[in-house]
Amino acid sequence: MTKIKNEIIKIIPLGGVGETGKNMYVIEVDSEIFIIDAGLMFPENEMLGIDIVIPDVSWLEEQQERIKGIFLTHGHEDAIGALPYVLQKIKAPVYGSKLTIALAREKMKEYGLKTDVKFQTIRSNSKLRFDTVTVSFFHTTHSIPDSLGVCIHTSEGRIVHTGDFKFDQAATGFYRSDIGKMASIGDGGVLCLLSDSTEAEHLGFTTSESVIAREISADFRAAQGRLIVACYASNFIRIQQTLDAAAENGRKVALVGKSIERSLDIALRLGYLQVDKELMISIQDIGKYEDNEIVIICTGAMGEPIEALRKMAEKNHKQVTIKEGDTVIMTTTPSAALETSVYKTIDLLYRAGAEVSPINRKVHISEHGGQEDLKLMINLMKPKYFIPIQGEYRMLVAHAKVAYEIGLTEEQVFIPGNGEVIEYKNGEMSTGNRVQAGNVLIDGIGVGDVGNIVLRDRKLLSQDGIFTVVVTLDKKRKSIASGPEIISRGFVYVRESEHLIDESAHIVKSIVEESVSGDSFDWSSIKQEIRDRLNQFLYEKTKRRPMILPIIMEV
Repeated sequence: MTKIKNEIIKIIPLGGVGETGKNMYVIEVDSEIFIIDAGLMFPENEMLGIDIVIPDVSWLEEQQERIKGIFLTHGHEDAIGALPYVLQKIKAPVYGSKLTIALAREKMKEYGLKTDVKFQTIRSNSKLRFDTVTVSFFHTTHSIPDSLGVCIHTSEGRIVHTGDFKFDQAATGFYRSDIGKMASIGDGGVLCLLSDSTEAEHLGFTTSESVIAREISADFRAAQGRLIVACYASNFIRIQQTLDAAAENGRKVALVGKSIERSLDIALRLGYLQVDKELMISIQDIGKYEDNEIVIICTGAMGEPIEALRKMAEKNHKQVTIKEGDTVIMTTTPSAALETSVYKTIDLLYRAGAEVSPINRKVHISEHGGQEDLKLMINLMKPKYFIPIQGEYRMLVAHAKVAYEIGLTEEQVFIPGNGEVIEYKNGEMSTGNRVQAGNVLIDGIGVGDVGNIVLRDRKLLSQDGIFTVVVTLDKKRKSIASGPEIISRGFVYVRESEHLIDESAHIVKSIVEESVSGDSFDWSSIKQEIRDRLNQFLYEKTKRRPMILPIIMEV
């Protein structure tokens, strides 16, 4: 407990609730602000052309002087991915475990940013003292080593953020949970628990990694030809299991994907992965070995492993082509948005002659805790108030129901929206005002320059195409010098729609001639009249609404 009496405590999600990814949570204690995670989210299907989505930190920019630090729970994109962008807007020291900080530094370098940032490595036994609070940490089990939960000690009790977690009794080393420390934190009094909801809909405990390792090893023993293993580049435990199985079965390992090469280099340098150097070979050297001596690890972020497999199956990959006798082991559990892509890729792999082994069909694979894991965390922490975080809304509701099952009441549980302020004051927790929160869309090097209007236009173009009208006017003679010329892209095939094009040109010609016949005419009015009349005509004829782009030039 802090010796200072804290008057006001606020908890504000700026991302990560009602969505998967983009995690960012603000804990405000009196005059000080503490930020937990700065993650990104991969775009939804309707976000056409968008690369990534990050939290809107406009409100934090206004609070710059009060920000004491950004605390990273682990090194996945949903926790550190937005850091390069956030640190251009706000200045704050960044705290995290050794691996997390190394990955965060690499991400800054990857984006070519030279922002002067103070990175500070912490351990699970570190304690950081600030004016109003003390911050401590505890180890959790996740698919990446050195994952941490964050505990903020206030005079009213502890505020605990679990980070991503599950409980695995077989976990060892960097993956082992500090269960005793969690119990100690709970015994000391937890004011509010913020807990990971990603697998709140899944009954029971999440499958132990030892079971998954056995399944991977069994597939290795059964395979007669080459083995191609698909996983995410940041899933270090799955990469370690693959390396172990390769060593046990006398196979050499080659890597496909720049992201895994960078991640593997960092993890090996810091001692988070154990591998015999003789095990690894270059992807260019796989032809020097028999098929039953080769393992290819194919990785990337989000859908990249699946995309790489698809290219291999279609013989479009620069380095690897799927052939008869290959066995493909898919250790990724696809998100809802990727399921269709995954199953189409599996079909292509079979057509190319490969045998496919999706591990998630044999056992439930997840990096996050199921309902029994979540109950155990709540029972260890014994919180006075509870906030489910990190998940879509239905997941948050499922987590709330788990909390009700073990005795918490509706008055103790808060399901917030992004930007919603949950405030503890005078011994009571309640929902307060809202602060600015939302999505900042990253498209190429553009940050936030693509908004809803641009996305709407992209969606319109993707659905009904574009219909361009070009007219050249002779202003002195008040007549059309050339045109109207009609250009259709993604709307109709011009050669097969000559009658429609001719009628459209006639409509445009009549509008222009009528408009320029007077003493004066307005360009914008002519363009709007063309849009309105063509829009009505084309919809009547085709039941489609292309984007209509009138271009009027003058000679």
